[in-house]
Amino acid sequence: MKDDNQGPHIPLEAHLCFSMYACSRAIFRMYRPLLDDLDLTYPQYLVLLALWEHETMSVKEISEQLVLDSGTLTPMLKRMEAAGLIRRERSKEDERVLHIRITDKGISLKEQSTCVPMSLLEASGMTEAEIGVLNGAIRKLLHKVNEKSAEK
Repeated sequence: MKDDNQGPHIPLEAHLCFSMYACSRAIFRMYRPLLDDLDLTYPQYLVLLALWEHETMSVKEISEQLVLDSGTLTPMLKRMEAAGLIRRERSKEDERVLHIRITDKGISLKEQSTCVPMSLLEASGMTEAEIGVLNGAIRKLLHKVNEKSAEK
């Protein structure tokens, strides 16, 4: 269908950005009660996922990996430290660098949180391999879009 002023009309359900937006909202709704049981927000869960892999990371490394700015990350990390999940430590080599180290309490949530990704796998009706292929395609798209926006 052609709109005389703006080119071809693309129906809402054909827009990839809308499908990804709606899907991410549905996943967040599914994750919310599971994360509430762990007393975590989704961004806090993401920080823990990164720290379960690396144990210690700088704020800059976490910011880059999670695509979160330090203005969002800093208050969240302070709350996570108050909850005993992480420790924030200044680098001895460079006072400007703040390292985030996971605590035993933070590590203990790893086993309890396995229900979170499993809930998506079960709800999706997809295999782990299919989810992996989809995730790979989305990550490739993200990389390309970020590359293009960095050019501007």
